[in-house]
Amino acid sequence: MGKRKRRVKPYRRITSNMGARLILILGVLLLLMLMIMGKMIYLGIFKHGSYKKTVLAQQQYMNTEISYRRGDILDTNGNVLATSRKLYKVILEPKNIIGTRTKNDAGEEVKTNNEKLVTSALLKYLDVTQENIDKALSNSNSYYYDTLCGKLTYDEVKDLKKYLNTEEGESLDGIWLEESYERVYPNNTLACHAIGFVSDGDIGVGGMEQYYNSILKGTNGRRYTYLNEELEYDTSIEEAVNGKTLVSTLDTNIQKYAEKYLKRFLKEYGSKNASVLVMNPNNGEVLAMANSKTYDLEDPMNEDNLEKYFKKSKLKKMTAQEKSDAYSSIWSNYIVSSTFEPGSTFKPFNVAMGLETGVLTGDEMFTCNGYQIVSKTRIRCSHVHGTISLSATIAQSCNDAMMQIAEKMGAEDFAKYQREFGFGSKTGIDLPGEASASNVLHDENMADVDLATSSFGQSFQCTMIQLGSAFCSVINGGYYYQPHVVKQILDSDGNVEKNISKTLVKKTVSEETSEKLRNYMRETVESGTARVAQIDEYDIAGKTGTAEKYPRGTDKRLVSFIGFAPYDDPQLMVYVTIDEIKKGSQSNTRLAVEMTRDIIKDSLQYMNVEENQPEDAD
Repeated sequence: MGKRKRRVKPYRRITSNMGARLILILGVLLLLMLMIMGKMIYLGIFKHGSYKKTVLAQQQYMNTEISYRRGDILDTNGNVLATSRKLYKVILEPKNIIGTRTKNDAGEEVKTNNEKLVTSALLKYLDVTQENIDKALSNSNSYYYDTLCGKLTYDEVKDLKKYLNTEEGESLDGIWLEESYERVYPNNTLACHAIGFVSDGDIGVGGMEQYYNSILKGTNGRRYTYLNEELEYDTSIEEAVNGKTLVSTLDTNIQKYAEKYLKRFLKEYGSKNASVLVMNPNNGEVLAMANSKTYDLEDPMNEDNLEKYFKKSKLKKMTAQEKSDAYSSIWSNYIVSSTFEPGSTFKPFNVAMGLETGVLTGDEMFTCNGYQIVSKTRIRCSHVHGTISLSATIAQSCNDAMMQIAEKMGAEDFAKYQREFGFGSKTGIDLPGEASASNVLHDENMADVDLATSSFGQSFQCTMIQLGSAFCSVINGGYYYQPHVVKQILDSDGNVEKNISKTLVKKTVSEETSEKLRNYMRETVESGTARVAQIDEYDIAGKTGTAEKYPRGTDKRLVSFIGFAPYDDPQLMVYVTIDEIKKGSQSNTRLAVEMTRDIIKDSLQYMNVEENQPEDAD
């Protein structure tokens, strides 16, 4: 049998096409490997922080608010009218404090060293018990913090605060102090309507607190606590931005004088309402605002504020809305928000109009027979003054002469100058709630009777700040300055950020007219209706006012006096209104004159304004 021959498999050669495909496949695989490696390097190095944040964001974390400090309100001399007192909360983080406890041989948990130190410090430096601490730490399985105690003053936490700043205190975990602020008014009721108060922490209500709320407010900061990549708690802080401080034009001493004499009047006579406005006639600064209805800025919602003006039996029957309205009535600033007929304090304006329009020269004589017949209507004067000079028409407060002057001017010029003095328009004072008294008539709507009665301050209404600001222009040479209660804004570090200087709005009368009116009103004090205003120290001038209230014939009146001194170089203007005197005659302007006189005297002496020199003896 022959030997079997083995079959040999033929050799297959690799063609160039096959080699190219192999290289392509290997290249693609290599490229994919490089891309994967590159992605891993990118994710591991360049995107590490981003992914870390994503992971941490899924962990428990918290953020707490860091309160800003509301800006102070100061008087013109830097005395504090409103400020913010720092308070503290003691915050505990149970999980951080307790950490991981071990167990002793009896199977009982043993407190960590951190927990022992924290507990010891709390018991030593705070007025708390072990029970208080245990309760705060009881929820140790939760990350969220607990407030151990709050609204503590600096004196109550200063020892703990000092300890936490030591090396040992800084090493403790899970305890910190959270700061907040409480609004404080050191003078309680003083200038309450001009200052206002704060509700719900940062909402100004009334006065400068409301008008300048956005300036006084700051921005809260944030304290963020989260788990870091080592699963430890870490903290970052976004600092709060404090509010700015107001330097007001109010003078605490002059405000006290105004309130002192107002309270004395109220105690002896009483009235439905009485108010005092004090201004610097040379720049529009308001130095004092006082109203008979006051409230405690420290506790404006306390019913004790209401009980001063409402009977308890009536308060018990009030609905929630009625009680809210009652609070609003005592918070309202009468000087800027209430309107009334000014009465004879308007007469200097009527004479100034006559002088400015040229219908008066200053040498006129008038005959007063006690009334004028206007459109078949008899309009009376308070007295039969006979033949009197122009200056005496103011000094003796003659309605008859005022009507004659207005008739010569005519409704068109009268209305024009009435608007020029600002009656019927807001002054723009930097306080909320200003009324405009929109019932001031335009010339086309002004009947002859309206013109006649408007000439002596009836048939239209105004606010105290309107008349007071306009009056300042009459006595200072004719310069109408916008009234204002803030003169500077300071940043949170006390640096001047903005000066609010006097703002000249318009020229109302000439220097010559202003000088004549000052002399005429000096005569009012020397020999006219305000003789009780005479004092030896200063030459006071001014004008009394009596307005019969609506409805006519009820014998209800608002009396007033607007005075200034020294008459030849006014440094101070004081305007007093008394609505419905309770004891005695409601036409007793003497009470307003006396109050003005006393405020002027004390204020000028405090301001170191030179007093009159005594005349040499013969």
